[in-house]
Amino acid sequence: MARKLKTKAKAKPAAKAKAAAKPPAAAAGHTNGIDTQRAVEQFLYSQAEILDDRRWDDWLALFTPDGRYWMPVTKDQDEWDGVPNIFNEDIHIMEMRARRVVHPRAHSQKPPMRLSHVVSNVVVEKDNPRTGEVVTRAKFYAAEFRRDNVRHFAGSYRHTLTRDGKGGFKIKLQRVDLVNAEGPYEYVLQYWL
Repeated sequence: MARKLKTKAKAKPAAKAKAAAKPPAAAAGHTNGIDTQRAVEQFLYSQAEILDDRRWDDWLALFTPDGRYWMPVTKDQDEWDGVPNIFNEDIHIMEMRARRVVHPRAHSQKPPMRLSHVVSNVVVEKDNPRTGEVVTRAKFYAAEFRRDNVRHFAGSYRHTLTRDGKGGFKIKLQRVDLVNAEGPYEYVLQYWL
């Protein structure tokens, strides 16, 4: 009898450990949540690589026609109209900025800066299958190297994504909250984080 108790005692923790190893969505039998999580992660990682490679046209193509890139001054800011922002750009302003950065006479890019982004802690907050809209948040770190200096940027992303009908996403809103938003900078950001 003691032997059976030992076996049962071992079986219970093993069964609990096995169940705990499964993500909650998988344990409940829902694979869409896991698929969406993975797809969002891959989308954000791809966006980081596009920014690091300075492929501005590819980056702009990630946005919907009414897409917006917004970097508020403070984390508690909940609107962009009529208040100061670090960035508040629609697709047309983003296109103009991209053309300015790649212009042969762009003094700020002599020599060109180099970037490295790390994206982590990706969380899908909302996934609306009816509208195809997905709201996510994530953390990021970006280093910029230019003229023997490295600048560091860290913060959080909040994306409102829409499914593009081809298995991918488009950005309707990318909000960037910098940890060091009020910090002093020797020169302005010429690109997007």
